Amino acid sequence: MLALATIYDGGSRSDAARIGSVTLQIVRDWLLRFKARGPDGLVNGKAPGGRAKLNDAQRQALVKIVESGPIPAIHGVVRRRRKDLVQWIFQEFRVSIDETTVGRELKALGFAQLSARPRHYAQNELEVEAFKKTSPPRSQKSEPSSRRVRISNSGGPTKRA
Repeated sequence: MLALATIYDGGSRSDAARIGSVTLQIVRDWLLRFKARGPDGLVNGKAPGGRAKLNDAQRQALVKIVESGPIPAIHGVVRRRRKDLVQWIFQEFRVSIDETTVGRELKALGFAQLSARPRHYAQNELEVEAFKKTSPPRSQKSEPSSRRVRISNSGGPTKRA
């Protein structure tokens, strides 16, 4: 603000750059932002980013297709993958997007990513069942504590060994 005040008081941009410890280009950017939006324009905000690939109507169509799910007899799958959705979006809207973009869109629409529980490739189901049947129970009752304090007939505490 002091650098901009110097310019508005009739100082040069070089003086303003020296006061603000910045380059002339930055002073110029500050002036443009200050003239456009006032003091709030000097606060750095989030960059706007690129234009969205899908519009609201396309997002709603994506929601419908995900919620309705595939028909296993027709589509050959029980759940749509992001790869399948990328292909569907291209066929339906002629919009080419990446799988990660579809995942981001689905997350923004409130969907959660499902993943299969990991399983070792060499795991044998019969051995797993046999192991479960022969394993000892998970928890066993512990023995009562041998250091229990009890009160004797004489009124004072005594230790039990």
